[in-house]
Amino acid sequence: MTDIIIVGAGWAGCAAAVAAAKQGARVKLLERTDMILGTGLAGGILRNNGRLTAALELEAMGGADLFAALEPTLRHRNISFPGHDHADLYDIALAPGAVLDCLKRWGVTLRTQTRITGISMSADKTSIESVTDSHGNTYAADAFLDATGTAGPTANCARYGNGCSMCILRCPSFGGRVSLAALAGVRELEARRPDGTHGAMSGSCKLMKESLAPDLVRRLNETGVAVIPVPPGLREDHLSLKACQQYALPEFAENLVLLDSGHAKMMAPFFPLDKLRRIPGLENARYEDPYAGGKGNSVRFLAMCPRDGDLKVNGPDNLYCAGEKAGPLVGHTEAMVTGTLAGYNCAAVISGKPPLILPRSLASGEAIAWTGEEMRTPDGLSRKYTFSGGCLFERMKSLGLYRTSAGEIRGEVRALGLEDVFSEPAG
Repeated sequence: MTDIIIVGAGWAGCAAAVAAAKQGARVKLLERTDMILGTGLAGGILRNNGRLTAALELEAMGGADLFAALEPTLRHRNISFPGHDHADLYDIALAPGAVLDCLKRWGVTLRTQTRITGISMSADKTSIESVTDSHGNTYAADAFLDATGTAGPTANCARYGNGCSMCILRCPSFGGRVSLAALAGVRELEARRPDGTHGAMSGSCKLMKESLAPDLVRRLNETGVAVIPVPPGLREDHLSLKACQQYALPEFAENLVLLDSGHAKMMAPFFPLDKLRRIPGLENARYEDPYAGGKGNSVRFLAMCPRDGDLKVNGPDNLYCAGEKAGPLVGHTEAMVTGTLAGYNCAAVISGKPPLILPRSLASGEAIAWTGEEMRTPDGLSRKYTFSGGCLFERMKSLGLYRTSAGEIRGEVRALGLEDVFSEPAG
């Protein structure tokens, strides 16, 4: 007995599952690998720059369950690093367990190692009736949500990157990503780099903290941040490749910026190991993710869905999307915002209620609306959008949407009639 099937248990899929379950829907969450959170397993940063605004908006609207779940896992609070303020760093080893507890609390059924490879459409091809996994199991529901992300499979990393870098997505082990929207016949969109090639490379790596010099480990444990100057002869210019354009700043080309997320999060898409080990303090450095981080990283934004402001995909009438499927949106907060809205709307629509479109007077609403518009243009597909930097953060500031006062934001949400909207069943 399932109302909603969500494919992909990254941050977007997990947020969608919780939001739909809070509306009373019976939710089944299907994950290709044996772990939840996807690229969030290599993440670690919350609330930096405009992400604080979005997080406070989500909290005021009653949709901050995953943020609350992460609170006990935070290693550092309210830190700064180049170009970023008031950031929190969560422990990537503890985050999956905290989110699993949240999913269980809301009665979400999770199936891992379940790679969806087939689909059954209605006779008139206007809706999805069921999906089938690689083991031949079939899952029927009233509504479906694609949160499969946009990275992989291995062939895409070979075509648009430097080959498989053995990243946290582990395509060779569990099979590459399969897009639910593509199975349903949706023509997906690909991001473009400034040089005209497709996709973008994931922007950070993980180093084993134990492989670093003791003084670096101490600095990371105490402050959460270490900025290490890179000698000019060892510098790598990867800024134009990065999915995370909020880090495409000179400071990230001239230095290695390390953040403490349990491992040492290195804010570079990759860095040749022989060069890395010539930098003082990193003589014994070892990559944790991707394992071949000296070679490259995963390539993303190759399978985005054309969609509306309520995050319904332009295609089957019972298919929604969230996370990177909803556009070139970068980050966990962005995934949680789109996931919460998409999950809520799935549940609302199958219960006969109108879907919710967030107003553009909120940073979250502006991000969803503007990114949807930008995706329809060639120039828009060459940019990446995040609350924490780049063009979206600049737009937030120019429109007066960058706010850091919880009280002010809650007052705005209340005035819009959206306070705790995600906490109660629709209607």
